[in-house]
Amino acid sequence: MNSKQRVLATLAGLEPDRVPIGEFAVDFDTVERILGHETYLRAKAKSQIAFWEGRHAEVAESYLKDHIALHEQLDLDIVTFPAATWRIPPETDDQPPRRTSTDTWEDKYGRVYRYSSASQDITCIHDPVADAETYAMEDFAAPPRPPVRDERSWRILDAVVQRFKDEKFICGPSGGEIGIVLLGGLARGCRRLRRQPDVVRAATRRLLGEQELADEWLIHTDSDGVLWDQDFAYNAGPFISPAMFRDFFLAANRQRVARLHAQFGKRVLKHCCGNIRALQGAFLEIGYDAYQSIQASAGMDLATLKRELGNRMTLWGGVAVEHLIAGSPADVRADVRHALACAKPGGRFILGASHSIAVGTQYDNYMAMLDEYHKLCAY
Repeated sequence: MNSKQRVLATLAGLEPDRVPIGEFAVDFDTVERILGHETYLRAKAKSQIAFWEGRHAEVAESYLKDHIALHEQLDLDIVTFPAATWRIPPETDDQPPRRTSTDTWEDKYGRVYRYSSASQDITCIHDPVADAETYAMEDFAAPPRPPVRDERSWRILDAVVQRFKDEKFICGPSGGEIGIVLLGGLARGCRRLRRQPDVVRAATRRLLGEQELADEWLIHTDSDGVLWDQDFAYNAGPFISPAMFRDFFLAANRQRVARLHAQFGKRVLKHCCGNIRALQGAFLEIGYDAYQSIQASAGMDLATLKRELGNRMTLWGGVAVEHLIAGSPADVRADVRHALACAKPGGRFILGASHSIAVGTQYDNYMAMLDEYHKLCAY
């Protein structure tokens, strides 16, 4: 079997020749160790600064070449397209944010951005625009309009897909996830679910219409599936109650999955961090083909999930990202052995990290993970 056949068999509930292996993402520091040179691929802060400085072409070239080179060198069965791997923002005449300290920037609207050395990312920590934003029913009354395809981003995506489409399972970007519609961000959005439920319902209907008009841009013809990546939970449980999730968002997500299955023949794989025990039934009703992340540190036990979901949904994970970053090779090897022992039998299992090969992963730990996997992966 090749990688594509192996993953398709696994998603169909069959036992392939070996357990597939894949990652939601491989961050830049591990990419640089593997390729032997600096990269923008999954270097989110570095990419953002380059975009602010107008170096879009430089980033685009790195995304394309290094994404291909990474998958030529790594024996992963799945190619994914998370953030900072393919999408290039449009070049504008807007004044870029000005640096106000070594790790802080402010834009002309008063938004403040800060660099985190832990995540190697730049995030908005103060947004007066969002604070002042209001939403009403009329904001979502107009018919939805499809987005304009960004050709530079599409060229990167297409080049990677064409290189691997005959060999590996191509898990294309977003595919138009509905997820949880949080108007104004997590905290504001949760408040609006209580205070403006009709507006949230209208926004969800509008988003569903937009996503279904955007399928030619969101779904690559030669992909095998899509990877939806919105988180629904903290370590202690879901952002919103299971009843509220079902009431507001289950039907829209189920409709999107059904459309991708029936009209496009794509599998839908769902990345979701945190403790989603209370949403497991909803995941099955929505129709996801696989659940990726499986965060043990948030109470998501792989052996329990295998018993409860393993004959209806493929599970993807098993190696704690905490061990990859702060543990030892022995810790990582133990995770691989445990994951394969409890989830390999009967198929429907893909080995990977509990989130990603994240920033700070020790290279020797990742190599130990791959080595132990290859010792035990065969059926």
